[in-house]
Amino acid sequence: MKVNVTNCPQGSISYTIRAGDTLYSLAIRYGTTVNAIMSANPGINPNALQIGQVICIPTQAPPANCPPGSTSYTIRAGDTFYNIAMRYNTTVQALINANPGVNPNALRIGQIICIPGTTPPPGTCPAGTFAYTVRSGDTLYSLANRYNTTVQGIIAANPNTDLSYLRIGQILCIPGSSQGTCPPNTIPYTIRSGDTFYSLAQRYGTTVAAIQAANPGVNPNRLQIGQTICIPR
Repeated sequence: MKVNVTNCPQGSISYTIRAGDTLYSLAIRYGTTVNAIMSANPGINPNALQIGQVICIPTQAPPANCPPGSTSYTIRAGDTFYNIAMRYNTTVQALINANPGVNPNALRIGQIICIPGTTPPPGTCPAGTFAYTVRSGDTLYSLANRYNTTVQGIIAANPNTDLSYLRIGQILCIPGSSQGTCPPNTIPYTIRSGDTFYSLAQRYGTTVAAIQAANPGVNPNRLQIGQTICIPR
C-alpha cells in the first residue's frame, strides 16, 4: 500500500519518489540513514516505493549560530569540504571541527555549514591594533619582530582565533600602528585589486625601484589584496 505524507515533522522535508529511488540512495543523498527515514514514515514499505509517493526525509538542522570566528555558508552544487577549504584558506579538519555532526561525504545543496573565519569583520580589530594580511613565510615571531610587538601581544589581540598555524590570506590584528612601520618619507598603502608596483609608481610619481627599496622582502609579483606596503613620497 502506498503511504503518502501531507505534513512532515519538524527537522524533515517532503520528497516525491522518482524512478530508481530507494531508501538507501535517498539516505546517502540527504546525509541520513534508512532507519531514520523509516522512523519518519511509519507504515512505509521500503521494498514497494511508488513513483509519485510523498515521504519525509530527515535533515540535519543547519547551525543556528556559527561559533565566534566563523561565518555561515550555504552548500552549492559541486561543493566539497576540500574545495571549500581551498577557497577560504582553511583546512578540511578545521571545517570538520566547526561543523560537528555534518557528514563531509554527504553534503546537500542548500545545507548550511560554518566556515572558520580568516578575516575579522571590518572594525573588529581592537583600538591600538591594525589589520594585517598573512603572507607566505609569516610566523607570529617574525610578525612580532617586524611590528615591534610580542607573540603574546598578537595572541591577545586575536581572541577566538586559532593561531597554531597561520594561513596565507588570513587577517590578523597586530598591536601598534601600520603607519609606524614605514620608513621616513614614505606613506602606507593598502594593496587593491589590479595594483602593481609599476601602476603605483605611475600613480604616485615615483619609480618601481624606489618602491622596492622601501619594501624589502616584498615580492612585487605576489602582491595580495589588503597587504600594506610603503610608498615613497
